[in-house]
Order: sequence, then structure tokens, then C-alpha cells
Amino acid sequence: MIEAAAAAWLSLRDRGMSPTETTEFVRWLQQDPQHAATFAELDAVWKDFDRLGAVPAPSPAPTPASSSPASTTSSTPDADLLAPRARPRHHRALAWTATFLGAAAAVALLLLSLAHLRTPHHIAETGIGAFQKLDLPDGSVAQLNTDSALDTTFTATERRVRIVRGEIFFNVTKDPARPFIVTSGAVAVRAVGTAFNVRLRADAVEVLVTEGRVRVDDARAGHSLLPAASAATTTEPPLLSAGDFAIVPSTATAAAPAKVERLSAPATQRALAWQERRLEFDAVPLAEIVAEFNRYNHQQLVVSDPVLAAKRFTGTFRADGYESLVRLLEENFAVTATRHARAIVLHARR
Repeated sequence: MIEAAAAAWLSLRDRGMSPTETTEFVRWLQQDPQHAATFAELDAVWKDFDRLGAVPAPSPAPTPASSSPASTTSSTPDADLLAPRARPRHHRALAWTATFLGAAAAVALLLLSLAHLRTPHHIAETGIGAFQKLDLPDGSVAQLNTDSALDTTFTATERRVRIVRGEIFFNVTKDPARPFIVTSGAVAVRAVGTAFNVRLRADAVEVLVTEGRVRVDDARAGHSLLPAASAATTTEPPLLSAGDFAIVPSTATAAAPAKVERLSAPATQRALAWQERRLEFDAVPLAEIVAEFNRYNHQQLVVSDPVLAAKRFTGTFRADGYESLVRLLEENFAVTATRHARAIVLHARR
């Protein structure tokens, strides 16, 4: 309900918003022109009530100084002006309606505020098989892969994004005065103006840089999680450059840093093919191929044969094209597929 949301935002504004709430409020206003119009209308009504509250109450009638006829005539106002005026029925109906609507709005605002306290709110998230391109307040762009979510906190000194789950590609607007920091689990990726991909796995964080350079630090301790630079005399922290791919285990420390490798241009393209709703594989075990398809589809693939799971395959598919993969395996690689309500089981044909 737009009116209830507008009332909640108005209450937060009067209370004073945090940077995160301000960012979310701006996004809400920009989502739909009706949001801004409803908020402006409610704000105007609120200001009218404030002005009514500022009108002074009428002063009580002065007490006559004496009971003489002259005193009574000069100090007592016209009795018709003091007599209560009978309100027409429709005025009373309007008053009751206004009271009811005010109570309803208060209840809606209370329920919305309680829901906001109980329910985690992410500035953006995608479901299984969904993708989203998000314009951030500083001009940076975040592309969310399937089943991903993020929160943001932008201040005058830094731009901070937290990956709640999934995989997100960032194209960061340069602002040396405000570093762009992406936290994912216990890992903090720090940049000024660059482009990079971050994927949060169950046991590791993967970082792939396509432009510029980034730091990869421990989000709590602050020290680098990358291998030390080759030059022993350098005082600068190690950095990832364009083409570098880092796997940062959840157990990574300064003494046991992340594993970093250099990807070729084709390998980088394959890793980011999801941005075009594709999955590309080059001699990848079937078990890993199946795991990737399962990220994007409710219908799950299961490999029941460990020998088949270890076989490597090459190909390009749509992210939702699991049926194409199954047909390819059935027709060319002696694989039998058994279909169930929510799963397709693959095993080698006997």
C-alpha cells in the first residue's frame, strides 16, 4: 500500500534517517512517480495539521468589573458570537471519517514499522533464475546473478556494499575521496574505480577483476588476504589486477592467504557469461556443470554415477537450458535420464 509506505517514510524523515535509510528512501521515491506524488501529498497534509495546531485558542470572556448595567453592556460580547454553533450532519460525518482514517493510518504505520523491524530488508535481491541490474546512488552499477542479495551503506567518506548471498558484478565510478568496499563473508574487497566480480560460496569467496586494481583484506582484522608482493622491499599492499582471479577460503589468513591465478581472456569471458544468461564450459567435470545449472533452475539435475560425474565436457548453453544438456548427453554420450517431479537423474547407460 503506497499510502502506508509514504506514512512510514514521513515518520522516519521526521525522526532522522540513517545513511542506509536515506538510500532506501531515495530508491523508493524513484521506483514509481506515484511514490513521490503520494509522499508530497501526505507531507502537505501533515504541514497543514502543524499550522492548525499553531493557531491560538480563543481567550476566555473577560469577567465583568461590576454588576452595573453599563459594565455589562461594555464588557460582554454578543451572546450570538459565544453560542456554540450547531454543525450540519455532513460536517459531523466528515469529522468521524477523518478520525477513522487517522486511526487506520496510525495502525498501518505501526504494522509497517513492526514488519520493518522483524523482516530483513535488502536493497536488491534476485530469486532463482532471475537477474537484475542495479544503479547505485554514486553512479556505480551492480549486476546481480541468480539468487543474490546485497545491502548498501553510503556515507561522505566511503561507499560500502555487503553481499548477503550469491554473485554480483560491480562497475565502480571513480571517487578517490570515497573508497568502494564490498564485504562478502569475512572478506573485504576495496576499490576506488574499477570493475570486478564477487561470488560468495559456502566455504570461500571468489574475486575476478576485469578492470583496474583492488585490495582483498580481512574484513575484521584489516590485513591483506593476498599473497605477498614479489618485491620484498615494497611497502604497498598486494593487489589484484585485471585478469586476476582469487579464491579466498573462509579459513584464509595472512599466513595462509588466498590462491591467485591469471585467467586468459577466453577464461574470463566464460566466467562472466552469466551476464548474458549463458553458461560456458571448457573441459569441465559433469558434476560441476550440473551444480552450475542447478543454481539457475528449480528443476535439479542429479548425477548418480561417480564415473559419469567425473567425465569432462565442453559446451555453451542458456542458463535455463538444462533440457538441452540432458538431450546432448542422451543422444551423444550414452546417458540415461530419469525424470521426476523436481529432479532429473543422470546415469550411464548399461
